[in-house]
Amino acid sequence: MTPAEAISVLEAKFQVVKKIEFRDEITLEVTRDAFPELAAFCKTELGFDYLIDISSVDNFGEEPRFEMVYELYSPGRGQHLRLKYPVSEDDATAPTLSSVWATANWHEREVYDMMGIKFTGHPDLRRILMWEGYPYYPLRKDFPLAGKPSDVPEVAFTKAAPLAGGPFVTTPSCATTKDREPRSRGEIL
Repeated sequence: MTPAEAISVLEAKFQVVKKIEFRDEITLEVTRDAFPELAAFCKTELGFDYLIDISSVDNFGEEPRFEMVYELYSPGRGQHLRLKYPVSEDDATAPTLSSVWATANWHEREVYDMMGIKFTGHPDLRRILMWEGYPYYPLRKDFPLAGKPSDVPEVAFTKAAPLAGGPFVTTPSCATTKDREPRSRGEIL
């Protein structure tokens, strides 16, 4: 199946809001409500069984503020497909795709951690890069580049943090990375 045929199938079966072709890449903008079914169809029927990445865009000052972007790939045909849908700031939620692609679990956690978009139905939606309790979303455009001051210096540093004993510091040893990670040693951060 050629890329044009795959797009024709999607346009006939689902509501495609906009189709963009640029430098031999195809992007389909769809609705959030139709997205889970469309994504599952792309995997099972069209062979896009590799989810390369999930990202989000912050269109600060516009509504809808956010945009979810999914990069799919069909290894059998060597075809890429980009799917997008808008997400309002008032309802910053998106449906999870962790039951369609297992790798969506970690990608969605990263988007939640950095942008604050929550994934409904996600099996384990918690921060993946920032520590639990961190009150901000660092990749939003309204987040200041110098960071935000904190009244709790042992949780969020207001000056350069020492690396020794920090939340991402492992202990040198022959153990695997998983066993060197602070939480595996029972340390509470």
